[in-house]
This record gives sequence, structure tokens and C-alpha cells, in this order.
Amino acid sequence: MRKLEDIKEKFVEIYGGIYEHSPWVAEASFDGGVGDLSLKMRQVVEDAGLDAQLKLLRAHPDLAGKLATSGALTAESTSEQAGAGLDDCSEAEFAEFTALNERYKAKFGFPYILAVKGRHRVEILENFRSRIDNSPEQEFREALDQVHQIAKLRLKDMHN
Repeated sequence: MRKLEDIKEKFVEIYGGIYEHSPWVAEASFDGGVGDLSLKMRQVVEDAGLDAQLKLLRAHPDLAGKLATSGALTAESTSEQAGAGLDDCSEAEFAEFTALNERYKAKFGFPYILAVKGRHRVEILENFRSRIDNSPEQEFREALDQVHQIAKLRLKDMHN
């Protein structure tokens, strides 16, 4: 029995960062079997309930926010944001990201989340502007879908 616990511990160590600051998703996804890990993890989140989902959304950093400029992001988030050029924002772009981040969090209670891999900061700003007027229900669903997309991309990167 201890061997299975050791395997689970190693599994969580490896996959615990797939969902931002939420190793509980990997822990709950472990069943000792094989299968589509992305789907298992997604289902864990979908079944977790609103409180756990909201906590998961709130674990994400602001895009081009203070954590990014201070170097306090996870390695995954740093790489994703840099790949989208968010570390090269002009003063005007940074100011707009900051204002949108504050407005978004005040309206929805969690940060704006977008799977930024393969996107450019101009596209990200356009998406941000378009989503700020969504209803809370629309945006909660969209944010969760984006979190799942981020996780899927991270898993893919781990296995390439």
C-alpha cells in the first residue's frame, strides 16, 4: 500500500502545477490507472463545486500585472506571459492591462484568465476588452474553460 502512496506523491509532485497553485486537482485525479489525464483533471475541477472553482480562478495571476513585473509568477506563468510578449508591454499597454485587471476583478471577483500561449499581447488586449462586458455567469464559464485550456497546454508541453 505504501508503494501506491509513494507513486501518488510523485504524481502530485509532477502534475501538481498543471492547474495554477492547485495541487488538489492532480491529487484527486490520481487513480493509479492510465487514461486521458487532461480529461480526468478537467472532470475533477468540474465536479469540485463553485467554491473550489472560484478558489482555482483566484489562484491565477493578473496578466501583465505586479507579480509579473516583480518576478513572482510560477515558472509556467512566466514562460506563458513572456511568450505572448506581455513582458514587453509599452507604458500605454501596461497601463491598459492594469486598468482592465482592476475593473475585471472588481466586477467578477477573480482575475481575467486567458490561455495566452500562441497569442500576442495585442490580441490578448482585444480579447480582454471584449470580455469585460460579459455577464458574471458567462465569464465564470469562460474563465474555467480558459483554465482547462491552460492545463491542457501545460500537460502537452510536459509530454513533448
